[in-house]
Order: sequence, then C-alpha cells, then structure tokens
Amino acid sequence: MTIKPTFPDATPVTLDAAPLSFLDDVRTGLSKPQKALSPKYFYDAAGSALFEEITQLPEYYPTRTEIGILEASGPEMATLLPAHAALVEFGSGSTVKLRRLLGHLDTLAAYVPVDVSGEFLRAQAEGLRGDFPHLRVEPVVADFTQDFDLPDSLDGLPRAGFFPGSTIGNFDPHEGEGLLHRFGRILGPGAHMIVGVDLVKDAAVLENAYDDAQGVTAAFNLNLLTRINRELAGRFEPDAFSHRAVFNPNASRIEMHLVARDAQAVRVGSDTFAFAAGETIHTESSYKYTVATFRALTERAGWTWLKVWTDPDQLFSVHALRLD
Repeated sequence: MTIKPTFPDATPVTLDAAPLSFLDDVRTGLSKPQKALSPKYFYDAAGSALFEEITQLPEYYPTRTEIGILEASGPEMATLLPAHAALVEFGSGSTVKLRRLLGHLDTLAAYVPVDVSGEFLRAQAEGLRGDFPHLRVEPVVADFTQDFDLPDSLDGLPRAGFFPGSTIGNFDPHEGEGLLHRFGRILGPGAHMIVGVDLVKDAAVLENAYDDAQGVTAAFNLNLLTRINRELAGRFEPDAFSHRAVFNPNASRIEMHLVARDAQAVRVGSDTFAFAAGETIHTESSYKYTVATFRALTERAGWTWLKVWTDPDQLFSVHALRLD
C-alpha cells in the first residue's frame, strides 16, 4: 500500500470559536415538557470507551455488519472516491472502520478525524500514526453539528467524507438532511461521501441491540448523568435512574430514555429540576431507514446518490454520494 507520506506528526486543531454550550443545552433540555439531552454529550472519554465496548457486544449487530460490508465492498467504494483526496471522518471515534477502508485507498493524501472528545481523538490518532507512519493525520477537535473550517494545509486537495456507524440516524430526517447540507458546505463542490445507515428490521432485534444483557448500554446512557455531575456541578444520583430502549414504529426509530425511579429534585449549577416517578429524559433517537427513504433524503440535501451496499441479511447499508 502506498499512502502519500507528509506531516505524520501534525497536531490536533482545536476550534476556539463557538465553544460547546453544555450547560445551556442541559438547562434547555431539562426544562422541556419531555425532558431531553443531546446524544452528542455521551462522548466524553468514559462514554467513548463504553461505546467501543458496546460495539463488541453480541446483540449489537451494526458495527460488525458494517465492517463486513466495508471489507467485502471496500475495493469498489475506493474506485468511487477521488485520487489523492483528504478523507474527513465526521465523529470519528475509533478507527476500526477506517482501517477497513484504508487498505483500499492507495493514493489517500490525508486523513482528518473530527470528534468532540479531544482526549480520545488524540489517542486514536497516535495509534493510527504508529500503524501507518507515512499517513498524514490531521485531527480536528470540533462538534460536527456546527460549521467549522478544515485545516488550511488541505487546500487544493479533493475532499471526501466518511460518516459510518449510522450516526445519521441520531438525527430526525429533517435534521439529517440539514447535516448533509452542512457536510457539503464543509467539504465543498465535487466532494464525495461514504455514509453508513441502519435499516428497518424486526423490533426485537433493534431493542436487544440497544438494551444488552450485560448492561453496557445502560452504563453508557447513565454516564451522561455522571458527566453532568462532574462538569456542571450536577447533583444527579445515577442509581435513581434506569435505562430504557424501545422501538417507536410510527417514527421508525429506537428511543433511549433515562427513567426516574422515584419522584426527586435534581440541582444542576444554579437550577433545580423536578422529576415525577417514571418521568424520563429522552437521550437518543436512532432512526432506521429503507434504502429508498435514505436515497430520497440525500437527494433533498443536494447530493447525488451513487450506489448502496448491504449485507446478505439486509441489516445495514453503506451509501456512496457525490456533491456536484
């Protein structure tokens, strides 16, 4: 494999503009009639590690199924991406899936992982540099749901986006359309994208994937309360809440909630929020698509849909897009 050898020791770029408003988002979310918190706040160092553990669980089919698709169809995907491109992975997390694709990208000029968890991002980038010493790696610590600039050193390179893991499903279809619009603005005209999308399937399969027998997903969900306690002077008692995952067929989505076991009042910073027994905080939605409904969404967002690859059981899909 020949990967263009430049700048292997590039350091992460941290965006100073528009810092994350974690406290404001928590205040707003817990003041709603249906209390809610954004899933983007799952991913501190502990949350990122727990999610990687989730991906290894027997019930959690998306990761291994998507990896299988990348391994089987990676050579064909590579032919649809421009040569000598900068590959930008939005919400990169672990490099497990990227590594499946890298083996087929012989002329890749640079890899740009983008993630909100700077500590985890740096560790993954260092590991990648160790295994691919000639790969130019330029991490960017940023929230991909907000506009941000790519490093100036990428100017003149063709751009490609990588958005695996069905993260697009964490946004409602209207928000997902807006997100693809944003990726187009960041990457620019002529860009390509590889996007992973979970497919509609039996409700029991979905619910087991988000509520595993070992309780790892429950720990991942509850870690959000621990993070609020640590970073925002919160006074949550995580043991006073339980994890719930349920498929909503009308919205075609899995919903994750934190459920108050008893009536209680919780202080966060200078605010106090009351919970009735059984009241929930909606922490995540994961929308499931058919190939046709996702293709329609991408086209509404201004992308040209090129191709889809699926596994034999039609559990998961990977789509190739182009921005003309």
